[in-house]
Amino acid sequence: MSANIQAVRGMNDILPDEAVWWRDFEARVESWLERYAYRNIRMPLVEHTQLFRRAIGEVTDIVEKEMYSWRDELNGEDLTLRPEGTASCVRAAIEHNLLYDGPKRLWYAGAMYRHERPQKGRYRQFHQYGVEALGLEGPDIDAEHIVMCAALWRDLGLEGIRLELNTIGSAEERARYRADLVRHLEANAGRLDADARRRMHANPLRVLDSKNPMVQEVVARAPALMGYLGEESTSHFDGLRRLLAAAGVPYTINPRLVRGLDYYNRTVFEWISDALGAQGTVCGGGRYDGLFAQLGGKPAPATGFAIGNERLIALLRDGARAPAIRPPDAYLLSHGDGTQEYALTLAEALRGAGYAIVQHAGGGSLKAQMRKADASGAWAALIVGTDEVRDGEVSLKFLRKAEPQYRIARAGVVAAFADALQKART
Repeated sequence: MSANIQAVRGMNDILPDEAVWWRDFEARVESWLERYAYRNIRMPLVEHTQLFRRAIGEVTDIVEKEMYSWRDELNGEDLTLRPEGTASCVRAAIEHNLLYDGPKRLWYAGAMYRHERPQKGRYRQFHQYGVEALGLEGPDIDAEHIVMCAALWRDLGLEGIRLELNTIGSAEERARYRADLVRHLEANAGRLDADARRRMHANPLRVLDSKNPMVQEVVARAPALMGYLGEESTSHFDGLRRLLAAAGVPYTINPRLVRGLDYYNRTVFEWISDALGAQGTVCGGGRYDGLFAQLGGKPAPATGFAIGNERLIALLRDGARAPAIRPPDAYLLSHGDGTQEYALTLAEALRGAGYAIVQHAGGGSLKAQMRKADASGAWAALIVGTDEVRDGEVSLKFLRKAEPQYRIARAGVVAAFADALQKART
């Protein structure tokens, strides 16, 4: 006997009882995005591998260890399942010249893929909402993104999500900082792990991201990047802080926060919850002004962020009741020769008017069908027998209210059912 085929590790089924939470979450997030006038864009799951190598950076965990990549021998292409959305969004903006008539505020949603060790809050297939503002350069749009996140946490009723903020300046400022950081790391090479020593010269800012406690001790004594900022970067960060103060959004400056992607410059931020253990970041983002030119497009400022759906839904589910599930408006039964055809057209007429109708399938006695109707949670049962077909009617029985069963005419069934449903719910 063959073994059962199960889902790939770290790629999870979302079953109906859990999908209730997802659909409620998605509806609330998309309503929030509409309030800020962001427009939806949809990019493919598969991109050329080089897109992510150029955008994210060769010496990053994502590119080195986590991408699902393969060679398409038929077309001679190196392809990758997208590990994040910003590179794809910028690629689409360049390819379709989206900024020809001015800046764009965009959002997207969907699955991302990283070959990581699955654990709570970290999966190989995970889902994000991404928000990008393309063509806008001031601290006002950075502030908008942070303020709108704070508004989302309020909308969702989530507490205890704190903001960590930093600025990593321009590429030139980071280059000056990098030289001093490398000297510091070289002087402490004996206390670095193999990964940090490997990155020390190729991409030393990634060492600041290390989770190794011994490496963190070395990093804590390293020079701070903020001390290398010029007037323009400092002014941008000061402007952002003034706007956040005006909006009443508290934050902590974390001088070691650099994010795990090479395309960031200036503002970077993370929203963190202590209720999720090690995987506490529920949202992160920042500015990436150089990415358009890096991918071959005309230079343009840009900033954005992504929220982790699985982690936020886990917070929503903690101690909360499941969102209400809309019960069917009616369960439609049929018994006797020629009744299924009549019942099918009746069900479609009611569905066309916007009602949720479960039509019984699988046969069975009228008594058995009534048990299923009651178990469905429907407000009413609609019964079609040979007498109803002959008379051009349908019988209606309330399932949640003690009222006598009666018939309504098939010709006026939509209006009559509307009246009956209002009565059933009062």
